[in-house]
Amino acid sequence: MKKINLLKPDNNSLPLFLTLGTVFFTFGILDFYLNNFLNTNITSFLPRIINFFIPLIFAVIGLHFIRIEFSGIKILDNINKNINTSNFNAVLSVSIILLIIFGLPPLLNWFIFDATIVGNTKEACTGGGACWVYIKVWFNRFMYGMYPNAEQWRVNVTFIAVLVFMAAGFFVPTRLKNYLSLYYTLLLPIISFALIYYIISGGSFGLEWVETGAWGGLSLTFMVSFFSLIFCFPLGMMLALGRRSNLPIIKYSSLSFIEFWRGVPLITVLFMSAVMFPMFLPEGTYIDKLIRVVVAITLFEAAYTAEVIRGGLQALPRGQYDAAKSLGMGYWRMHVFVILPQALKLVIPGIANTFLALIKDTPLIFVVGLLELVGMLNLAKTNPKWLGFSMEGYVFAGIIFWIICYSMSKYSQKLELKYKTDR
Repeated sequence: MKKINLLKPDNNSLPLFLTLGTVFFTFGILDFYLNNFLNTNITSFLPRIINFFIPLIFAVIGLHFIRIEFSGIKILDNINKNINTSNFNAVLSVSIILLIIFGLPPLLNWFIFDATIVGNTKEACTGGGACWVYIKVWFNRFMYGMYPNAEQWRVNVTFIAVLVFMAAGFFVPTRLKNYLSLYYTLLLPIISFALIYYIISGGSFGLEWVETGAWGGLSLTFMVSFFSLIFCFPLGMMLALGRRSNLPIIKYSSLSFIEFWRGVPLITVLFMSAVMFPMFLPEGTYIDKLIRVVVAITLFEAAYTAEVIRGGLQALPRGQYDAAKSLGMGYWRMHVFVILPQALKLVIPGIANTFLALIKDTPLIFVVGLLELVGMLNLAKTNPKWLGFSMEGYVFAGIIFWIICYSMSKYSQKLELKYKTDR
């Protein structure tokens, strides 16, 4: 009779180990579920300390029994490869599964099943779940801030136009592809600024003028992020090149700029740009607060972008520089056509991370009186008619920011794959 080693599951007794593994794992999960949701403890006869860990112990034993290399069963091999490579990983995997089982039902009840969606007043929220009526009533303010309701179509038209101009770069003829960088870094910001100035701000072409103090919500978040992203990247690139320059004046000027802006918190920079900076302007000179904030965020993030790009420049082997020089290339041709394309490709994750941090830092402009999405949430939660619903607002904002950041993250991953080369 063949001897079976329970400590080392193998293919020779595959049906037996699959049965044992399924039984033990199912028992552990079932015991956890019954104990937490049906108040039924089938192992109550055991000491309390042991009883508490029974679901984890049985589920881990179950995963141990099915940890069979090259079983020939695709699903089983994928499980073992991804979450069951060792006993330690099995403990982590089971712990996460139990945590999801414990937390997901209450979350779904609050988020969906017990939530209130129908209604237009606070009194409609009588359930024990989330009050999404609050989001529905304040939705326009969360999107447009205090922008006049009758004029909100101007914001929509402007954003659609900017998206069209952004997408235009994907459809240009091949012979014009070399000019795309110039288009996105120079021409697109000018077009976008003109659209925002003449349509959203108004005052021309028969459109009512709307001061920037009334702008807000998610639309303001997008505007601040858009211009800051466009301007901080080329500025950061120039600072990275300047820091590596052989000219002392350029090198130490870039170094001083980078270290200064990296050494102060963004909230201080915003406060200085909104409150202190106007005091140093000549009498009668006025720069809009929104422009000052965009400039402040751009300078702040450019310092971080510069350090990310510098890392890519330092990662290139010296041979790339020597090869470009041997072809007779000057400084700018060498960096534009040889060095920077390779360096930027290496630091795509770092650049994406900096851009994501920029977007998530935009709520700080609330401290200078600009009410973007989170600022509007803070304003709405203090309304006497809607006290006590801040949780729904912050969950809504969290979902919005997660969608934006996740989309940018996925796009950066596609860029990595597109420009990936074996080295």
